[in-house]
Amino acid sequence: MNPEPMPENTLLETGKVTDCKLLPEGSNYTFLATVVGDGGISSLAIYKPSAGERPLWDFPAGTLYRREYAAYLISRSLGWDFIPFTIVREGPHGIGSLQEFISTQTSSGYFGLQARHETELWKMAVFDLFANNADRKASHCLLDYTDKLWGIDHGLTFNVDSKLRTVVWDFCGEPIPRFLIDDLTMLLKELNSNSVLTFQIEELLSSEESKMLRYRLGSVLMDPVFPQLDPNCNIPWPWF
Repeated sequence: MNPEPMPENTLLETGKVTDCKLLPEGSNYTFLATVVGDGGISSLAIYKPSAGERPLWDFPAGTLYRREYAAYLISRSLGWDFIPFTIVREGPHGIGSLQEFISTQTSSGYFGLQARHETELWKMAVFDLFANNADRKASHCLLDYTDKLWGIDHGLTFNVDSKLRTVVWDFCGEPIPRFLIDDLTMLLKELNSNSVLTFQIEELLSSEESKMLRYRLGSVLMDPVFPQLDPNCNIPWPWF
């Protein structure tokens, strides 16, 4: 785990959220927003208001934006810097998540990444496992112009029931690397203490979801092996 805190994006925290343009691809209302700060400094961000979330039978209504934030906080605590800076704040359409916009390469996407990004994909696969990510599509894996790998769209995470659906199945049956297990050990210890992260996660998730998060972390530590793929239930649809 990275003992040093990652820098905060004060512009997203304090700037005015303006010029929200609806993105047509998402099943929920997702906006490309401009955030304007002092002196006219601006930045693009992805804004997902609670009010724009499509009702789902298996996730409590109006909670997806909180799961986006919980995923970011946990990845930050691990020092696994693959989720863009994310906060919860008010915007033009109400409370929601606001995430740093990542400019990506034209050919960005999951397939063909393993040769150059194996370590990052290990982290993503392990994260999806304990976060119970129900929607890791190929298009949720992005390369920026520095060739850094990012993961986005973590609204369908932390369900109590098993929901794992991801395209990251390159490592089935292989042992999870020791350095990642060390990170997870420290994370579980933090979540079992009266830490700031524990308080934040318990505010964002239900008590049962928080309990199951710790349970899944413990299960990975007891059997640190990448699971086998069940193609009948572990592949997102559509996969891209």
